[in-house]
Amino acid sequence: MIILSVNAGSSSLKFTGFEMPSEDVLISGIFERIGIDGSFYTIKLNGEKTKKTVDLSDHKVAFEILIKELVDNKIVSSLDEIKGVGHRIVQGGSYFSKTEIATDDVVDKIDELSSLAPLHNPAAIVGINAAKAVMPNALQTVVFDTAFHQTMKEEEFMYAVPYAWYKEYKIRKYGAHGTSHKYVSQRMNEILGRNDTKLITCHIGNGASISAVKNGECVDTSMGLTPNAGLIMGTRCGDMDATVVTYAMEKTGMSPKEMDNVLNKQSGLLGISGVSGDSRDIEEGIKSGNERCILAQNMYVKRIVEYIAKYYVLLGGCDAIIFTAGVGENSAMTRKQVLDKLSILGVKIDDEANNVRGVEQKITADDSKIPAYIIPTNEELMIAKDTYSLILQG
Repeated sequence: MIILSVNAGSSSLKFTGFEMPSEDVLISGIFERIGIDGSFYTIKLNGEKTKKTVDLSDHKVAFEILIKELVDNKIVSSLDEIKGVGHRIVQGGSYFSKTEIATDDVVDKIDELSSLAPLHNPAAIVGINAAKAVMPNALQTVVFDTAFHQTMKEEEFMYAVPYAWYKEYKIRKYGAHGTSHKYVSQRMNEILGRNDTKLITCHIGNGASISAVKNGECVDTSMGLTPNAGLIMGTRCGDMDATVVTYAMEKTGMSPKEMDNVLNKQSGLLGISGVSGDSRDIEEGIKSGNERCILAQNMYVKRIVEYIAKYYVLLGGCDAIIFTAGVGENSAMTRKQVLDKLSILGVKIDDEANNVRGVEQKITADDSKIPAYIIPTNEELMIAKDTYSLILQG
């Protein structure tokens, strides 16, 4: 059967079509500038990309064009062949610990949580409604970035602030990237041939998070109420003294909204280096001797190492460290710097094995006390697998 995995933004719609259960990718692409002048879409079929300029007045039009492409390219002969559409949802709060069918009640709760993900949840609802209108007979599901982390205990997800804030305003750690952490931890268990594992999963991209996963369940994760917690990221500051916020606001006269913008879009690697929030640009700066790029990278790696070490203690050991996402999959330099600093735990990198990009591979020596792997993430496939499971359940 054919299942679509989609990720709707306010002016975009990413999609991947899978044949299930074989997991073959039939089509993928993105609609961009929806509702904005100069809209277009790109599709990838049989390894070839095609870009087309078209008027995309809303998400419903984007889905209608997607269906036409599926028919024109003989992927489907009718809408009835599309059995499910899985939607990525950033924030599911404490309501959802697994993938759900997109009923009216579920969508209402997603809307209720929009204040925790104002750029994402409302856009996802637009995508759900558009998909329902165009494909009324397909099962619509919602897959939450936060769901995988709902196995955390109170002592892990609570903040030491007035308890009333938790009860009244839902202030607690929710985490993010859960679909990615779930996918790579499941894949790692397949590689190891067991499920009773202690894993540290490192989703290192422009946004980055690390999770401690025991026996397939999340024990703790680095992101918090929002994605701006934990690691230093491309443009996000990550963990810091909370009083920096109020102190800097007094000094600069910034409003809460302006401060939020600085901490999310002008900090991290960009803020430290003054060059870029892109790890590739930082590496180029390091090669040319840029001292602030060197400083940014050193701070970046230090924070990753600190979280891995913390989760090693929390788990009481570790069966594997996994690197995934843009930097995790592609930066041999960052992986080496991280693993070299973990030599105190008996980690030994295999430099030759590490000198790769975007492939599934063990990158530590055979006598390393903890093996480390690159596992390319596949959130779209995880969405499709969850949707397929719900379809089979009837």
